[in-house]
Amino acid sequence: MEKRYSDMTVEELRDAVAQLTEQARKAEQMGMVNDYAVQMRKIQMAKSYMLNPADYSVGEVYEIDGDPGIYFEIGYMNGIFAWGRRKNQQGELLEVYGTEDQEALPISMLGQKISG
Repeated sequence: MEKRYSDMTVEELRDAVAQLTEQARKAEQMGMVNDYAVQMRKIQMAKSYMLNPADYSVGEVYEIDGDPGIYFEIGYMNGIFAWGRRKNQQGELLEVYGTEDQEALPISMLGQKISG
């Protein structure tokens, strides 16, 4: 049985990220788009456990890695997940999946802090 990311040391997490990166590379080379996406999500989760959730606070706004021009304002934190809403460059709330409800992002997806 595999260990949970939350039970791993930083070194174990780095090893897991390296293995997942290799699996993602192979999946991409073989054209396995879904498998590639799954591996990339696993990498994001493992990387989140290498970060300190206490470094993120309610009301702070961050860039979203891989989503240029879109920002994320944290409404609340729950473990390694930041719950909040997406905003555009003008600070207007964006609907995600047809709703204005909050969504959760692993903290590893948050880029540079914009304000807060």
